[in-house]
This record gives sequence, C-alpha cells and structure tokens, in this order.
Amino acid sequence: MSKTAKPTEPKDFESAIRELETLVADMESGKLSLEESLAAYKRGMEVTAYCRKTLDAAEQQIKVLEHGELKDFDGGRRGDHG
Repeated sequence: MSKTAKPTEPKDFESAIRELETLVADMESGKLSLEESLAAYKRGMEVTAYCRKTLDAAEQQIKVLEHGELKDFDGGRRGDHG
C-alpha cells in the first residue's frame, strides 16, 4: 500500500477546473469501484480547496487594484449623475 504519496497541486486554476470536470464525469459514469469513488471524491475536495484559495487570492489582488473597494462585475450602472 504505497499509494500514500502526497497529492500534487494543480498547475493552475484552469487545470484544476479541467481535473474537477474529469473527476465528476468519472464519478457520474458509475464505473468506479467504491474505493475509486472515495479517492476521486477526496481528490475533488483537495482540488476544490486549491480553487477556493486561488479565487481568494485573485479577490485580494482586485481589492488592492481597486484601492480597497471591490467593484461589482455585473455590468450595472457606472456611477449616478444625480
């Protein structure tokens, strides 16, 4: 049972998303054993944590770039003139 190697961190956010999509597809296929499903779920949680950490870091960068104010990206109004 030498499969206790530390999991590798995804190369980047996009790679992490692709890995999550693959994990979900594999799990939804119904072809994985119970052990494989549990391993895929565990890996999915690790990759999800990486994605959250990456998104949190991006949000912090945006706050710095916007002088501490996080701007909405919903395409709404850009300042009222009245």
